[in-house]
Order: sequence, then C-alpha cells, then structure tokens
Amino acid sequence: MPLKLSHDAPTLLIRKRAFEQHSLARADFDIALHLTDEEFRVEGDLVAVGPVYDAEALAQMIGALEARGLAYFDDFFDLSGNWPEWLMVFAMAERERFRDGTA
Repeated sequence: MPLKLSHDAPTLLIRKRAFEQHSLARADFDIALHLTDEEFRVEGDLVAVGPVYDAEALAQMIGALEARGLAYFDDFFDLSGNWPEWLMVFAMAERERFRDGTA
C-alpha cells in the first residue's frame, strides 16, 4: 500500500532491508527527530520517517545513517516535501528481489 507523503516538510524513506541489516531502531529516530506515532510508518519493504520539520536534526540523522554504513540513494533517500498543496505524492518500495531473480 503506498504511503502518502507530506507536501510541507521532508520525509526520510529507508529500505526495510537496510533498516534491519544495520540494526536500526525506531527509538533512535523518535529521540533524534521528536516523532509522533504517525511520523514513523512501515509498509511492505519501505520505512517512512516524517514529515520532519527540524532541518538540522534531519541532516544529523542522514549523517548518522551514512556513518552506520547506509548508502544515500541506494539504502535511503529524503524527499523534500517541496511541492504544491494540490499535488498528492505517494511512495511505495519496489518488491525486494532474491538473488535468484524471483520476487
């Protein structure tokens, strides 16, 4: 099911596989970004964090993810939330593929 993204603040999108492989914890995001329950969502192979209204905290979180070995763009990505209010944007991860090519 696609996740609706906010038009007025960035959302951090993380591949669930990368989240789990790097032993990330929701509590780390809650503390660093002061999240509400609705600002941390998991759907299929995607973790969505946001909207994040604290730009400095978001930059620090991106740095922390990279320091833990996640690759920007391959493992996670931030969408700016900078689009008109009349446009609805949704995100959904492509289904992860196994090494033999099956889904």
